[in-house]
Amino acid sequence: MHEADALRQWAGEGAVLLHDADTTSVDDTVALLLERCRPGTLLRSLPEVEQDVVLVGLLRRVWHQPPAGSPYRPLAEMCTWWADEHEAKVGVRGSPLDPGLRRAGIELFRTLAASTDRSVLLCTDLHAGNVLAAEREPWLLIDPKPYVGDPAYDLTQHCLNCDRLRTEPEDLVRRLAELAELDAERARLWLFARCVQESPGRTGDVLVDAATRLAP
Repeated sequence: MHEADALRQWAGEGAVLLHDADTTSVDDTVALLLERCRPGTLLRSLPEVEQDVVLVGLLRRVWHQPPAGSPYRPLAEMCTWWADEHEAKVGVRGSPLDPGLRRAGIELFRTLAASTDRSVLLCTDLHAGNVLAAEREPWLLIDPKPYVGDPAYDLTQHCLNCDRLRTEPEDLVRRLAELAELDAERARLWLFARCVQESPGRTGDVLVDAATRLAP
């Protein structure tokens, strides 16, 4: 939802260009005519530490203040939806996390969005599989899922896709926060909360280990 609006707002600045869109929903589907990225190599072809620099650089270019009257939903709305989904899954599958740790994480996931002092247009799903090599610019982001809220949240998806989440989650999120010039502690809390939110049914999973190590 609102992908066309975000791409139109960014107008090719760090993102793939939107040439045209038919947003008349048919079975919850819209049609987008997009710039073709050539050669289209995925950013994940680079070492992770190089991915960090490219990805955070793109995020900083697209973290715009949305204009008045924009249709984007608040990040808090998505977090509430996902937190409710988490609780439903825990009710069915249980959780491998310590109960107190799990409650703390999901409470943070519900409340962090409301406590930010900065609100920008977010991608929410930017990772190295959603950044392509192009001719117009070295790298362009694709497939945003736009919401408006705390920019620190936007670092989490890349973290979840990194091997370093298993080996050095604290160093990983601190590095990204420094590259983005954001508060490292706030970024760590977001990553902790996100790992908890994603954890139901994943006994022994890297997310469970990372949540335990990132816990405040």
